Amino acid sequence: MKIDLTTRIKNLTFRNPITVASGTFGTKDEYSKYVDYEKLGAVITKTITVRPRKGNSMPRICETTGGMLNAIGLQNKGLEDFIENKVPFFAEIDTPLIVNIAGESLDDFRELTKALHQHPDVVKALELNLSCPNVEEGGTSFMKKREIMIDVLKAVRSETDLPLFAKLSPELGDVVEIAGDVISAGADGLSLINTLKGMAIDIYKRRSRIANVTGGLSGPAIKPVALRYVYEVKKYYKVPIIASGGIMTAEDAVEFLIAGADLLAIGTASFVNPRATLDILEGITAFCKKQKIKHIDELRRAFNAEKR
Repeated sequence: MKIDLTTRIKNLTFRNPITVASGTFGTKDEYSKYVDYEKLGAVITKTITVRPRKGNSMPRICETTGGMLNAIGLQNKGLEDFIENKVPFFAEIDTPLIVNIAGESLDDFRELTKALHQHPDVVKALELNLSCPNVEEGGTSFMKKREIMIDVLKAVRSETDLPLFAKLSPELGDVVEIAGDVISAGADGLSLINTLKGMAIDIYKRRSRIANVTGGLSGPAIKPVALRYVYEVKKYYKVPIIASGGIMTAEDAVEFLIAGADLLAIGTASFVNPRATLDILEGITAFCKKQKIKHIDELRRAFNAEKR
């Protein structure tokens, strides 16, 4: 039995729902030895900023209970390098590209959007990083006030008609409530959820295991939180959702689909297994065959809320 995994969001068609979480899949071709990019539904880039960022001091990543902490600090070579070196690479790949952007001001967001809008053959959507907990500017501390988030959405929307996904974290407050605000301001969809702020201590050195003291917690530890928000947001708002947060197996992925996710962003799993995206994709297909599900939409929003 042939399984149709085609996923449609606005005017975009994805061959399947599998994509990658921003910052977990290299910057260009780092995973190409393990993953055929043209088998993925989409690729989401590492966060791009207007100017290059060197990121936070080392060490900035460590394993912890049920996942990992990272405090990379949005390290990237900036907008100019992305346009010159990354766009041509992705132009040769027949997979929709979603570019994650972050700024330290409204002007930064406008500049990023205006530049990326000029490459519609490659850049198919933007993911707005409104919630990164690992930087002093542009992340949580800059975005904490809800009115600034709304201003960012309005500024970006004024520069492009590309689909916009707002990436949110519980660190910003009530995700369900915030979702309504950003949708009203122009977001076409949501990415749920970004990492949660956490820390780990070296008990022998009596200091943090990462130089930044705190970092973003990802992996299985945050899956129940992410799953809850995908379900609740989809319940109240009929918008596309890119789900991320502890998707390590095909079974995890199916849970998120049942909760209402449209795309599934694999992150921490790719650090454990570079082929995790394709393994999860194969697992979803096998599950659908076993369950006699012909189209993946039969799984979406299939959650049974009746009492057990």
